[in-house]
Amino acid sequence: MEPTRIFDFPYYQKDNHSLKKSIGYFHEGAWKYFSTDELIDKINKGSRGLLKLGLKPGDKIVLAGYKNRPEWMMMDFAALQVGIIVVPVYPTISSSEYEYIFKDADIAASFVGGQDLYEKVDKASKVLGNYLDTYTFDRQDGCKYWEDIFTEENQDKVEEISSTIKAKDLATIIYTSGTTGAPKGVMLSHDNIVSNIKAVKEILPVTKGKICLSFLPQCHIFERTASISYIYNSVEIVFTGTDNLGGDEGDLKKIKPHFFTTVPRLLEKVYEKIYNKGLDLSGAKKKLFFWALDLTDDYSYDMKNTGLSNVKWKVADKLIFSKWREALGGRVEGILTGAAPCPAKIIRIFSAAGIPIREGYGLTETSPGIAIGRYESDGSMIGTVGPTLKGVEVLIDDSDGIYAEGEGEILAKGPNIMMGYYNKPDKTAEVTKVVNGEPWFCTGDIGKIIQKHGKEFIKITDRKKELLKTSGGKYVAPAPIESKFKENFLIEQMMVVGEGRKFVSALIVPSEEALKEWCSCNEVEWSNLVNISENDKVNTLYNNIVKETNPHFSKIEQIKKISLVPDPWEPTKKDGTDAELTPTLKLKRRVIEKKYKDAIEKLYS
Repeated sequence: MEPTRIFDFPYYQKDNHSLKKSIGYFHEGAWKYFSTDELIDKINKGSRGLLKLGLKPGDKIVLAGYKNRPEWMMMDFAALQVGIIVVPVYPTISSSEYEYIFKDADIAASFVGGQDLYEKVDKASKVLGNYLDTYTFDRQDGCKYWEDIFTEENQDKVEEISSTIKAKDLATIIYTSGTTGAPKGVMLSHDNIVSNIKAVKEILPVTKGKICLSFLPQCHIFERTASISYIYNSVEIVFTGTDNLGGDEGDLKKIKPHFFTTVPRLLEKVYEKIYNKGLDLSGAKKKLFFWALDLTDDYSYDMKNTGLSNVKWKVADKLIFSKWREALGGRVEGILTGAAPCPAKIIRIFSAAGIPIREGYGLTETSPGIAIGRYESDGSMIGTVGPTLKGVEVLIDDSDGIYAEGEGEILAKGPNIMMGYYNKPDKTAEVTKVVNGEPWFCTGDIGKIIQKHGKEFIKITDRKKELLKTSGGKYVAPAPIESKFKENFLIEQMMVVGEGRKFVSALIVPSEEALKEWCSCNEVEWSNLVNISENDKVNTLYNNIVKETNPHFSKIEQIKKISLVPDPWEPTKKDGTDAELTPTLKLKRRVIEKKYKDAIEKLYS
């Protein structure tokens, strides 16, 4: 029987293609795996344990952890199976955000990993009156272990409750990262997420016998939905973190995955390492490396090489690109990137090297997929996020009249659209627009439709709330400008500014490794990023980059002035100050503008 609720998927795997290695991870010095039967056994023990604690359908629990692990997935399924609503929380958010979420959702219990995370969650629980307890996934002194709740009793009760849960019932509340204020709890039903999982079943290159690596946070709807889709497709999942992916001893080399999801920033870091290794070469090897890299400038999906061009690509593949594939384990058949725009250059380089990258697009509110680039012939187009998923409709709404020709806000409709924001009907109303008598979800993203290969591809051009309006009344979209500039290796991060000003400027965080290499080749003494950012030659270098890149944009979009920022922007700050990035690495523009107010004012003085 086809799954209709999230917790149906492990049972579907058991009935259709049970695995000896369904999910696994590196734990206590060894690789540990759970079969499909063992996974289901743990899920049922967890469900029975939650009932033993006195929890009932409609209660809410928190799941949080620094590193992906099977226990997280087991407790997710266990809670959902008995009608308990799961509230996944990022481990890196502040204590005040934890307290806000705990109070807003009225959390009943938590299951976490890591001592400091336990302390953060335990502190947040103090704002609640009926909180039960916090349990850890690892045995720690003074903490209750998650398996302590396990019991052999009440399986009949588990099955009784499970049979009453409907596809339209609320399954999870996911709090957004709060780029524009306090987090909002996105309510998703079983059907919201299940519809997305079924829509990608035939799209992702994941089939029985393959291995998928999972390292993006499980609390992110992108990775959570992807992981459940792996269960649906009966492929082996290996959970890990981002701290040990690369290198000869990294998890990519050890696991040799066929597929994984990621965010663009991680791909950028991988490319930076590849590029820096190229810089370290000398003589003919260095020339060969950059010759192969230059070939990728003209790459496009489905390109056909013949004659001399075909010979060049074969040489480049054998001598250069094959080594890149080997660095990722040697078996990657596809990578799906999401959560933020991926620079076209990154997609082009990896795909040209035989590492197929496609972009997906969506939001937490859309469970998350709206569109995904396909892996088959003519199914993708670089610079777009692909065609819409089955069952999802999009509408380009230009009624505000502030967009370029053919552009507008992307509205979406389908079974994946959220139930609404928890406790915030007014906020739900703000993102709902009635068109021809039907409600559509307002994504806040600006885009357009491009026709190619007989398909409609969605191109994202910017965020509606991030549009800048100059003092001359002209609108400027920052994201495409930032993405283009970040293709240059000397630029780590960038934010365009200029709201209410005569022209647009930019804050630029230099890439430390690339800049250090440039300094050594140009007789500029290196000290540290702070001092070097004030060096005249370095400032001339970055102003020249601006001059070279500006012609890609219209006159009003061109950067007139820049300020080098020597402090990399992070999703969490050890000193307790506001982080400049969300957990999904999006810019917190208000935070950055406030932090660098003086530097911005100087640009316009």
